[in-house]
Amino acid sequence: MLNIIIELSKYLILILIALYTLESFTVFKYEDDYDKRYILRKQLLLIVFMDFTAFLVIFLKEEKLEIVYLFGALLLYLVVVQGLYRLCYKKASILLLNHMCMLLSIGFIMLARLSPDSAKRQFIIVAAATVIAMIVPILIKKMYFLKMWTWFYAAAGLGLLLVVLIFGANVNGAKININLGSFVFQPSEFVKIIFVFFVASRLYKKSAQFKDHVITTIVAAVHVLVLVLSRDLGSAVVFFITYVVMLYVATKKPVYLVAGLGSGALAAIVAYFLFSHVQQRVIAWKAPFSVYESSGYQIVQGLFAIGAGGWFGMGLCQGSPEMIPFVKQDYMFAAICEELGGLFAICMILICMSMFLLVVNISLRIKKRFYKLIALGLGTEYAFQVFLTIGGVSKFIPMTGITLPLVSYGGSSLLSTLIMFAIIQGLYILREDEEEDIERKKKERLRAKRSGQENKKRPRKTGDVPERAQRSQPKGQAKGQGKARKEQRIR
Repeated sequence: MLNIIIELSKYLILILIALYTLESFTVFKYEDDYDKRYILRKQLLLIVFMDFTAFLVIFLKEEKLEIVYLFGALLLYLVVVQGLYRLCYKKASILLLNHMCMLLSIGFIMLARLSPDSAKRQFIIVAAATVIAMIVPILIKKMYFLKMWTWFYAAAGLGLLLVVLIFGANVNGAKININLGSFVFQPSEFVKIIFVFFVASRLYKKSAQFKDHVITTIVAAVHVLVLVLSRDLGSAVVFFITYVVMLYVATKKPVYLVAGLGSGALAAIVAYFLFSHVQQRVIAWKAPFSVYESSGYQIVQGLFAIGAGGWFGMGLCQGSPEMIPFVKQDYMFAAICEELGGLFAICMILICMSMFLLVVNISLRIKKRFYKLIALGLGTEYAFQVFLTIGGVSKFIPMTGITLPLVSYGGSSLLSTLIMFAIIQGLYILREDEEEDIERKKKERLRAKRSGQENKKRPRKTGDVPERAQRSQPKGQAKGQGKARKEQRIR
């Protein structure tokens, strides 16, 4: 009986996320606010039903009461965060909020299946991060001086990266973490946000000259160099691509884009010959079975998991994703493919794409260049991080050790991503305020124009006689009026 329930549940979960994904794109064709709100509420119900089905299956299989507690905590979180955003930020993007809740739900489902203890720790981090993120949109709206902190951003970002380089703990050959007792902190996750603010504050001015571009490029290159020396190659690639995209959009010069991509390709070749761990990753990517016992083991196990899952998956608790090293951090996508199926994974990718397109739309429609570049930079970081993770797991590109945002296990990554999307919510609210202001000014101009037309059509009073009509009057009257005007001038 249990096997039948598990088998049916995977199809039900797939249908629910497929409907959610479809609504994520069809919502844009509706112009009426009532229709949009109806679809967004329906999306929230689909998330709740998916969570209920998945957690029910895990509970029936594992028979652990903590699974029930986790589902209750997740349901409470969804209700509270949706209510708070609707109450505090009436102009916030509910679609963006729904996407965030959906990806968090997928992460909690897989963590509850793999390690309930990790799921509990992840939930505590999510709750604390959400409290912090709730105040970010209002800060973005009120703190107009953010564009003036250019060199503070540069100093803070480089300072944090240098601390990791000098004092960081060595994890699999890379220095990415700072151990503070039982708390592990990954500064590069937060420097990503600071870096975007630095680049935006340097490039938003239209008066920026070539000298300014050179200085900004040097500082950005130092960020990337420190990350390379720390062997945090995944973050280095994210920083580099983000800067190239922001520079090209700010200047609209294709030569910068070509030069950036060319220097990136050259840097990759140099890194291959300089660093042995880069060579190992490339070999593991090209021929993982030849180094199966060492660096290729993780990739091979991930490919086995993806292949075993097929289109529809094996069902929750029916696979063996725990055989993949660092599955909760780096290979969560493979675990999803194995138990929930390739079609489920494709729907998740489409949801991530919808999030990115929404951020790009905000960047295109917001008027202030500083905020426009920030939205673009944060969106690029998110999209490229998703690409690096899924591309590495599927053997499309070499593995970089980047987590899947909002889905993978990791406190620093989760906190920084929630803050990132809180900033985007703040930018969305700014855009809505700008559009309201534009509409208000249009109405005022139209009202003034109509008022002027009505005044022209209205019949004039006797006292309001045009000058031509005055000239056509009898000479005596005209002379009298002229005399009166002369007297008025003299007075």
